[in-house]
Amino acid sequence: METEELARTVGARVRAARGERGMSLGALARASGVGKGSLSEIERGTRNPNLSTLYALAGALGIPLATLLAEGVGAEAAADGIVARLLDVERREGAVVEVYRLELAGGVEHRSGAHGDGVIERLLVLSGSVTAGPAASPSTAREGELLTWVSDVEHTYLAEPPGATALLTVTTPRR
Repeated sequence: METEELARTVGARVRAARGERGMSLGALARASGVGKGSLSEIERGTRNPNLSTLYALAGALGIPLATLLAEGVGAEAAADGIVARLLDVERREGAVVEVYRLELAGGVEHRSGAHGDGVIERLLVLSGSVTAGPAASPSTAREGELLTWVSDVEHTYLAEPPGATALLTVTTPRR
């Protein structure tokens, strides 16, 4: 999906999810920490939000990130030091499981806000070394090792130089 098309899709998905929840633009802006003007531009599809903004909006709306990405396999979102590519989405009876490939720049910390209650992340390091998990108590994994944490608190990802590649699954309980 091209960047402009993805921006329009994300905007439409944000607007629809906000409407389904009966939230005003201002209420979603406050809940997500995204400025009202920026949120308006995102909803119109004229602003391409970064990964941190997408996670903030998904969290405030109580939906998986993949929902905002229209579950488009191959869709990418990025922020300083991290690129996430959606590989798969599986909708189970009790949960939605998203699978992402992460490319992490070495020495650049990425912080992600809390997701919803009961959201679990699993990070399998494919190459390099990554310190990740709850910001207050991250753990380190090397190639072939797996980290698991509940992501209902702020969490962090930090690859050692020169960088790392990992697979990330995000399991969001259906409410």
